[in-house]
Amino acid sequence: MKILVVGSGGREHAIAWRLSRDAEKHVLYCAPGNAGTAAIASNVPVAAGDVGGIVAWAKENNPDLVVIGPEDPLVKGLADALQENGIAVFGPVAAGARMEGSKRFAKEVMRAAGVPTGRAEVFDDPAKAKAALAAYGLPVVIKADGLAAGKGVVVAETAAQAESAIDDMLIANKFGQAGAEVLVEEFLDGEECSILALVDGEKAVLLPSSQDHKRAFDGDKGPNTGGMGAYSPAPVVTDRMLPEIREKIVMPVVRELGRRGIVYRGILYAGLMITPEGGKTALSGSRINVVEFNARFGDPETEAVLPRLGGNFARILLDTANGRLREEEVVVLPEAAATVIVASGGYPGAYEKGKKISGLEGNPATVFHCGTRLENGEVVTAGGRVLSVTGTGATLRDAVDAAYAGAGKISFEGMFFRKDIAHRAFGRA
Repeated sequence: MKILVVGSGGREHAIAWRLSRDAEKHVLYCAPGNAGTAAIASNVPVAAGDVGGIVAWAKENNPDLVVIGPEDPLVKGLADALQENGIAVFGPVAAGARMEGSKRFAKEVMRAAGVPTGRAEVFDDPAKAKAALAAYGLPVVIKADGLAAGKGVVVAETAAQAESAIDDMLIANKFGQAGAEVLVEEFLDGEECSILALVDGEKAVLLPSSQDHKRAFDGDKGPNTGGMGAYSPAPVVTDRMLPEIREKIVMPVVRELGRRGIVYRGILYAGLMITPEGGKTALSGSRINVVEFNARFGDPETEAVLPRLGGNFARILLDTANGRLREEEVVVLPEAAATVIVASGGYPGAYEKGKKISGLEGNPATVFHCGTRLENGEVVTAGGRVLSVTGTGATLRDAVDAAYAGAGKISFEGMFFRKDIAHRAFGRA
């Protein structure tokens, strides 16, 4: 098949990499791609958010499938535009992508579908938002309604922090239109995990569970990031939970969207909070609650989940896009996987680019490029999260050790990475 992967990060490199491992040899393109995708695909010099440019390329080159990685082009309607031109696309239409693009919309869908989630109210008036805080107690969560590059969520430990977050969004306009409305939301206590579900409009198949690490430094310290590592499976998600997640969370959302005339095809990513056994549940009364929905593969969860998938990955994506997904197509391998993000010094704050990277050739792990570019024939840094180093093994410990063996071979000026990926899993054991 001729396949275009849209995006430039570690997620898109992992998607292209997994497609390249199918028995059927595909012709792969990435727009715009990075230094890593250049080794397995032809990079196309069109930005992921350039809907017109992507559609023009697809009309000229007629791919069998377009796989959209990031949320921004989904919210902008790239899937709609491709479908209108008769091109098969993996990724929801803009109306479905609102599950990520608008937290207000996602809450409305969850309420209508009876999906367990934290209580929340929406405000565009800062005084009314602050007045509502007393009813939620502390900690309390303040969220910008729209896409804010992963920075629009504040878990406030004090009333002053909550009020400051409200002011940042509604008065200082910190996130632009994305913060024109804010959600004041119940804080959910427990352990987070991620479930990615393939959805073909009517059916859903869950992919292996995973867990992300958002904080920059060991021990879950420091500022929030786009993710400093992930592992799969996540032991907090037991086998007996999976049918409940599918039947009480994923499928009710798919059916509710369908009731609204939205045929959702692509990945529906459920960020979940699992309350400890015997612990205090959320107001929903459920141990498993939705923190958020995303409309695409997670990053860095994708780099830990896709190495665990067997079968014909391209066929799975195409059948999902065409409404013909079959559960038996999705083969999960028994190995565990772990990924460690190697980041630029200063991330998630200011950082320098253009640092030469060594240790890529002959690396014992699988190295996905997140923020790299080719400069005079050499691979250099081009982002905050630079590389996603993934190891696999018979056990999670084997996988983590393999990932760190690979990360230890990488070198560039100012680099750092967390040393405790999967610590919750090991602590649970």
